[in-house]
Amino acid sequence: MVNVKGRWALITGASRGVGYQTAIFMAKQGCNLILHSRNLEHCIKVEDEVKALGVEAFSVQAELANHEEVAAMLDEIEAKNIPVDIVFNNAAVQIAYRTDYWQTPVEDFELSFRINFISIVTICNRLIPKMIERGFGRVINTTSGIKNEPEQAGYAASKAALDKFTKDLASRLEGTDVMINLTDPGWCRTDLGGPKAPNSVESVIPGIAVGAFVDDKKSGRYLGAQSFVGMTLEEAVAKAEAMEATPYTI
Repeated sequence: MVNVKGRWALITGASRGVGYQTAIFMAKQGCNLILHSRNLEHCIKVEDEVKALGVEAFSVQAELANHEEVAAMLDEIEAKNIPVDIVFNNAAVQIAYRTDYWQTPVEDFELSFRINFISIVTICNRLIPKMIERGFGRVINTTSGIKNEPEQAGYAASKAALDKFTKDLASRLEGTDVMINLTDPGWCRTDLGGPKAPNSVESVIPGIAVGAFVDDKKSGRYLGAQSFVGMTLEEAVAKAEAMEATPYTI
């Protein structure tokens, strides 16, 4: 199992919901954190909390729908000469629930893809090559289990694109100590999931983060967080490493 103490992790959407849970959990493991939100003020609380747990942390801001802001955020991180060893691409947006899905506006797809897919591609393409150079890295991309719901077509399609991108990259990272996997928090009571969701946001721990700790050089796994509820981190890692890794064939 990977020891993350003293390593640096970037968490997008860290100020609330699943991202907040991930930040607190990783800080408890001794991991230093780069906390992203659309506005720095949103991260004040979580930054104070993780620093109180004894780790280093700083916050960055970017509107993920804006490519220039994403690039500027990455420039800011690189200017600090901090090696980003772990990335949790958590932040996402669900635009609307379109009952008349035949009338889904093209803007739903455009915004969903900019935030849920293109921003993640930008982050991966900037940070993974440096992980390869250093010989270590973990990338965990957050997907969704939504299916058979054209009412959420923009969101679902953007996540399907992310799945494909992640699996394709996994095929090139197999056997290295740079690993990329998918996680799915399940339907949780968050701002995105809404109050009627069956799972508490706390239930994502430890499964949402287990991809940072697996250590068998296999990429392309789907690590559904609800499959690890009630487990210790050690138990979750053992279960994750027993799961089949299924990158697409080159």
